[in-house]
Amino acid sequence: MPRVVLVTGASAGIGQATAAVLAAKGWSVVCASRRGQAVEGAEALVMDVDSDASVEQGTAEVLGRHGRLDAVVACAGWGVGGPFETTPLPEARALMETNFWGVARCARAALPAMRAQRSGRLVLLSSIGGVLGLPFQAYYSASKFALEGLAEAMAYEVAPFGIGVTLVEPGNVRTEFTERRRVLGPEAAGDAYSAAMTKALSVMERDERNGVDPAAVAKVVLKVLEGRRAPRRVSVGRLSERIGITGKRLMPQRAFEAAARGSLGV
Repeated sequence: MPRVVLVTGASAGIGQATAAVLAAKGWSVVCASRRGQAVEGAEALVMDVDSDASVEQGTAEVLGRHGRLDAVVACAGWGVGGPFETTPLPEARALMETNFWGVARCARAALPAMRAQRSGRLVLLSSIGGVLGLPFQAYYSASKFALEGLAEAMAYEVAPFGIGVTLVEPGNVRTEFTERRRVLGPEAAGDAYSAAMTKALSVMERDERNGVDPAAVAKVVLKVLEGRRAPRRVSVGRLSERIGITGKRLMPQRAFEAAARGSLGV
């Protein structure tokens, strides 16, 4: 019997690539998104991760169709570009609603079935920006840092039931995320920040467009799901980006930040 996986954010980017790779490898894939689109060989599910009712109903529908749920891959998310000081708080809250609470909703909805099975995998798409703070994307980084802590703490709780939790931390990836990032205009950013913001975001956008293909992330997700044990964290991307994670842990803070400034456009 094929293993059943629910992939959120499956209508584009990393979520879509992950759904395609898993379907090609024989998984029974349910593609969840607000648009309700599915890749070839997978099922579509209209689900909004910002809504408690939608997530609960969607998860129940998956269980009704298949009778089990072996994995959730939480890919839904988006970004805001702008200074911390001037980013409107409603915009920041909306981002947290999807990037953090949306993942929490999906994990909570899946856990009862996984506990009953005494097996399951939760793969949560974090980011290198969840390990390294990104200037002019402070709220995006905050959402991913929060996700890192949530997953690490939750993993202790669910391990006795045979449930593994893994954070996948991509660096720069070529997806629609770059174009869909909500960026404050110079006027909204304020005179004090607009020049630095424009420079930093242009550097990050260039690096994203030159990033790895989303299929590279999808293949790592497949490896995590089919591995005997679930690693806590896996980074994906160019070595020059991934080495920053190790550098932050090993280098003195001032030395690390001095080395990182150029790559971050500040």
